[in-house]
Amino acid sequence: MFKSVSRHVCAFDLEWVPDPTSGRRVYGLPAALPDVEVFEVMWAKAGATAEKPRPHLKTALCRVVAVSAVVREQQNNGEISLRLTTLPRQIDRLMDEGELISTFLGYLGQHHPQLVGFNSQTADLPILLQRGLVAGVSAAEFCRRADKGWGSDYFSRHGDAHIDLKSILSGWGIATPTLHELAAAMGIPGQVGAQPHDVVDWWVEGDLRAIAAQSQFDALSTYLLWLRTARFAGFFNEEQFMEEEERVRRMVGDRIAQGDHHLTQYLHRWDSFNLPLNDAMVIPLTATAVATDQAA
Repeated sequence: MFKSVSRHVCAFDLEWVPDPTSGRRVYGLPAALPDVEVFEVMWAKAGATAEKPRPHLKTALCRVVAVSAVVREQQNNGEISLRLTTLPRQIDRLMDEGELISTFLGYLGQHHPQLVGFNSQTADLPILLQRGLVAGVSAAEFCRRADKGWGSDYFSRHGDAHIDLKSILSGWGIATPTLHELAAAMGIPGQVGAQPHDVVDWWVEGDLRAIAAQSQFDALSTYLLWLRTARFAGFFNEEQFMEEEERVRRMVGDRIAQGDHHLTQYLHRWDSFNLPLNDAMVIPLTATAVATDQAA
């Protein structure tokens, strides 16, 4: 279990898709080959079968297309602020991958929040590093290691600068739950749409809004799971925990009032866990306006 809760917490989620440029380079494919056909080659090389036609690809061969984060900041006077932020800022326009990664890592390197993810030690952090190298990014402040102790060292597996909830709560093996399964079991929205999402399909269709919405949903679920874990570990009492959850609801409600109507689906799903079983329903995911909030 983690040992501390920082005054500055950043619970994040990444979304990525196969990178056709990397696929062409690695497998010697012609430049004129359509992206969809490049994807098929990449999946085939990764061991695709009839039962599993889209196996996981190595993260170095995938492109980061969205990052969302719930950022909690506590001031010296005790006042707490909460915000949901997303890259790309303009969701209708594809953001250069190098710029996206540089912006996010630059924020982490400058402000040093306590970073919280789910499977982030094994997946999210490595893909940021690998794809940052592919894109030629420089992230000196993020990469700086602590001289003494662990400090804000995001690479240490023994400090609290980077908390991977999957590693802490789940371990590994066939019985390990996904974020969606673990969250839903405790009444936190996991899967929001009617069917498991497939970011690749949205990417091929050019539906960047749906990708960003899913990234926001997962960042919210990661944050709520972190809140539950922090209460379990004694960092929040029951009254404080309820105040923290209510703060999330108010934040999401404010974003909906500002026009981010897709977040209504998240609140509906959250509320459905408190309804009698026959009244609970799965809210379908639709492509609606996604926040163009400033990056954290």
